[in-house]
Order: sequence, then C-alpha cells, then structure tokens
Amino acid sequence: MLKTTIRRVGNSLGITLPKTIVENYHLAEGDEFHLVETREGVILTPFSPKFAEWVKEYERTNKKFRNTLNALAK
Repeated sequence: MLKTTIRRVGNSLGITLPKTIVENYHLAEGDEFHLVETREGVILTPFSPKFAEWVKEYERTNKKFRNTLNALAK
C-alpha cells in the first residue's frame, strides 16, 4: 500500500502522488480528479461520477430501445 502526506500549498492543502502512481496511470499536471465520499473513506478518481450515471442510463435506454435504434441506424 502506498501512502502520501497532506502538505500546505499556499492557503490550501494538497497531496503529492508517488512516481509509480503517476507513471502507472499516465497522469500529468493539470489532470482533474473527483473526490467521492464513501462509507470506507474518500476515493480519488479521474472518472466523473455524473458521467458514470449517464453511462448507466444510456445502457439502460440502449437495451430498452435496441430494435428502434437499429432501425434508425439503417
């Protein structure tokens, strides 16, 4: 398990990510992350929870209207 320390950055607090994490996930300065609170703690993720909800709804709609969408695609 990797760990990091919270540090003061101007008037804010920040964390530094270990080099292995940066390399494994191809991260770069300026990449955006989302903090998602769960019962187990906080998850730091580059994936938007709102986009995940959209994908779930899209899949539901796509499945429900598969025949109609196939017909429209012709």
